[in-house]
Amino acid sequence: MRIVTRPDFDGIVCAVLLLEAENDTMDILWVEPNQIQSGTADIQPGDIIANLPSHADAHLWFDHHVSNTPATPLPGAFYIAPSAAGVIYDYYKSMKKLDSRFDELVRHTDMIDSADLNKDQVLHPEDYPYIILSMTIKNKNFKDIAYWDRLVDMLRKMSVEKILADPEVAERCRQVTRENREFGRYLTDHTTVSKRISITDFRSLEHEPSGNRFLTYSMFPDTIASVKIRYATPEKKQVLLSVGHSIFNPHCRVNVGNLLSRYGGGGHAGAGGCTLAAEGAQEKIDEILDILMANSGENGTG
Repeated sequence: MRIVTRPDFDGIVCAVLLLEAENDTMDILWVEPNQIQSGTADIQPGDIIANLPSHADAHLWFDHHVSNTPATPLPGAFYIAPSAAGVIYDYYKSMKKLDSRFDELVRHTDMIDSADLNKDQVLHPEDYPYIILSMTIKNKNFKDIAYWDRLVDMLRKMSVEKILADPEVAERCRQVTRENREFGRYLTDHTTVSKRISITDFRSLEHEPSGNRFLTYSMFPDTIASVKIRYATPEKKQVLLSVGHSIFNPHCRVNVGNLLSRYGGGGHAGAGGCTLAAEGAQEKIDEILDILMANSGENGTG
């Protein structure tokens, strides 16, 4: 039996809760959603999957993404919620396998994963412990597995203040803060706005810049949604597309998760992503942009 989850803050907290509730000796397999969707993930009978699409071999499955809504109920729990961690927490608290010890952690996970943030939290994430910690979790070809595993262990045992004081975590937080300062320049140089949609295209860059994914909504306040385009790897064989509703101007009428599920991706009503083959990607991107722009409204109210 293993935990199978994705390397973001919600996925890491899912692993924390499952280790506490089920078996604290379980290994963690980190995968991305497209690995489940493409059938390339090594899912084994007995695995517990969280914050990812379902799989026939899973013993239990927990999720909250609208695009992953099952046709029939599956063992575990699924419903639309701010985070998959919250779904897991409710499930095991009802079984008396978890108590209120992780209330604060799950509350902040809900806030971060649902992007329920104010402008100061977006502009100054370094002032908010859970937010800056969440930004240290990145996936660059699965090079940070040891760090993800370590965060799971620390979140089970330590306060967020003690975690941030850890030398490795503190250095990663400093690096994130530096990256966030530079990210605004990249957004300015590589973003266009059309019909209230911001389109950030990093494909001309040798390396995709890291930075605060919510910053675009502060820099382009009249937009109602954002689209970010970049190559998945230096070989440029796949294109990653991320789409999100503005968290400050919530008038986009498109269900992003359902839209991107047509292109092999998925997500929430307000945010999602997909992976496209580079050949023919622009045609699909244009289709997605046309749908977003056709539903952007013309009078500023959506």
